[in-house]
Amino acid sequence: MRRRGRSRFQASVDRLKLSGLPVIQCALAAGIAWFVATEIVGHVTPFFAPIAAVVSLGVSLGARMRRSVELVAGVTVGIGVGDALIALIGTGPLQIALVVALAMGTAVFLDSGAIIAMQAGSSAVLVATLLPPGDAGGYNRMVDALVGGLVGLAVVAVVPTHPVRRARGDAATVIETAGRVLGLVAEGLSAQDPKSIEKALKAARATQPAIDMLRTDLRGGREISRISPLYWNSRQRLARLAATADPLDNAVRNIRVLARRSLSLVRDDEILDPRLVRLVEQLAESTEVLRQMMLADPGEQPDQAEAARVLRHVAVGAKAELMRDAGLSATVVLAQIRSIVVDLLQVAGLSRISAMATLPPTVPNPAVPPERHD
Repeated sequence: MRRRGRSRFQASVDRLKLSGLPVIQCALAAGIAWFVATEIVGHVTPFFAPIAAVVSLGVSLGARMRRSVELVAGVTVGIGVGDALIALIGTGPLQIALVVALAMGTAVFLDSGAIIAMQAGSSAVLVATLLPPGDAGGYNRMVDALVGGLVGLAVVAVVPTHPVRRARGDAATVIETAGRVLGLVAEGLSAQDPKSIEKALKAARATQPAIDMLRTDLRGGREISRISPLYWNSRQRLARLAATADPLDNAVRNIRVLARRSLSLVRDDEILDPRLVRLVEQLAESTEVLRQMMLADPGEQPDQAEAARVLRHVAVGAKAELMRDAGLSATVVLAQIRSIVVDLLQVAGLSRISAMATLPPTVPNPAVPPERHD
């Protein structure tokens, strides 16, 4: 119980550290939005300006510009539809239901975003229940939404989150998990222990949220690199990091297949070449270099060339002779190792064709001729 309690507390602390800057951004944006709406625009109680600033930013880095646009658009649609209809049909339960349905339906028709539909609905309710048709309060709310959204984006530009740091941390975490899974698979194959591989498979299946977080932080990083002059020079580096997302996702998916087939291999007591187990071990070891590469700053080691060198060493051992006298599962394991090597080499900066060329041929005339090792 104490161990679980400490683990949960540490997880909470880690979440707070990760979201610390976005929380500060939201707090600053809320205060500034209120100041702008009251002191500059002249609204008496612009409650929606700080709300709009917080909603447009949130603690997630992805799609902040889109959230801001959706928020302003949703408020505009909701107030426009609500004001027009309530002036014609009056107020009441049925009228409120009709106004909300039409406002949200219009918002969904215009855009698929969730925020625009919610804001359209809530703004329509406001007009239908609290604000008389044609009252300036509805239009003031539109202005407050615009103020909040613009202040939120301004805060992102002036107090930006580093556009690369969080995403490369996400990628490093995924690579670390991949290495741990491969290590457990190697242990299970060596000891003919299905429990170790079952544990690996469970960990591999739990990686999708981390991949999704990587993609979200990459989108957020792209927005920051466009909005903030402080990080305009990070666009090329961010583009290189973004190019690793798909290969890394593919590698994790192939590792899941490798773990499943390894489990079948052990349960069926297939004949297994010890060199195949060693290959899985080497692949697991190579992920540590790749993880360090992902976290290294420009000019630091290990770089992409070093990570590719280590992975090439693994690729050379993935020979067709390991399939000799092998069963179906062992053959699939070798095929997955080769696929994972290609995926990880792309993470290390190689093109797919160049990565495939590192593999020894398994047929007389491969589509991609192997590279020469003179």
